[in-house]
Amino acid sequence: MKTYRNHLPQLSNELFITDGCVETTLMFHHGYDLPEFAAFDCLSRPGGYQILHDYYLPYVELARSNGVNFVLESVTWRASRDWGAKLGYTTQDLREINRASISLLEDIRRDHEDGRATMVISGCIGPRGDGYQVTEKMTAEAAETYHLDQISTFSNTGADLVTAFTLNHTEEAIGIVRAAQTSQIPVAIGFTTETDGKLPSGQGLAEAITTVDNVTNYGPAYYMINCAHPTHFAHVLARGGSWVHRIQAVRPNPSTKSHAELDDAEELDAGDPRELGERCAGLMETLPNLNIFGGCCGSDHRHVEHITNAVTAMAV
Repeated sequence: MKTYRNHLPQLSNELFITDGCVETTLMFHHGYDLPEFAAFDCLSRPGGYQILHDYYLPYVELARSNGVNFVLESVTWRASRDWGAKLGYTTQDLREINRASISLLEDIRRDHEDGRATMVISGCIGPRGDGYQVTEKMTAEAAETYHLDQISTFSNTGADLVTAFTLNHTEEAIGIVRAAQTSQIPVAIGFTTETDGKLPSGQGLAEAITTVDNVTNYGPAYYMINCAHPTHFAHVLARGGSWVHRIQAVRPNPSTKSHAELDDAEELDAGDPRELGERCAGLMETLPNLNIFGGCCGSDHRHVEHITNAVTAMAV
């Protein structure tokens, strides 16, 4: 059931939280092997459904106990054609995996949504290439063709929207927006930044958001910044401008390391969960519409708990 597709509740001023990083949590805290960093592969393994189901529950309870809403994000960041092929998945296999990922979230929503927390279901889209490096810069047309199958699959499920993570150049973002428009499903666009606050392509956040909005007639429902520490991009937001009103979500890394340093690291850098919470709350001063908070690489329910505590205190 497409419960909220035509009226996304996060387009209000109500607070929403989401999860941390499923991939680093499963790998570093639970010892699961995730080839190609692909959490969706768990859905093909014995017991995988239960592993993922149990992963979400601490976050769901955190939302319910704090009286905030929740975005259930699917584990499909890598569940697109090129990444799936590396793991032996066919196009049809991936369609089934993407559908199964949403069914899992529908089960959780059915069992746990109540008056304390509205739960929105999002189909997660990842970049075709490496999110940290512009290794496969596409035209907008090529990006639309590449992402259309996954997005149209989500459109035929109970997903309320699709959310693209760790995008590093605007052409791919434009293609994803167009594919979502064709599939008639709302889309949120998430850009990642380097330590200088710019996209890995070298483009500034303001220019990236403005470009996508201008080309797609303000196609994204909203924008997100993810997979970067707040100190990497806060100074850019502080400059202000109408574009900052388009950012409603942040899912930062707890580590202050650069993407290159994280790629080379052999141990997980979980940073300081309390400090991360405080910095996320501080972003509310420069992002007037910011109301969706979660974590990215290295984060888990501890980080999201501190973020929740800090932002709910700020919102009072």
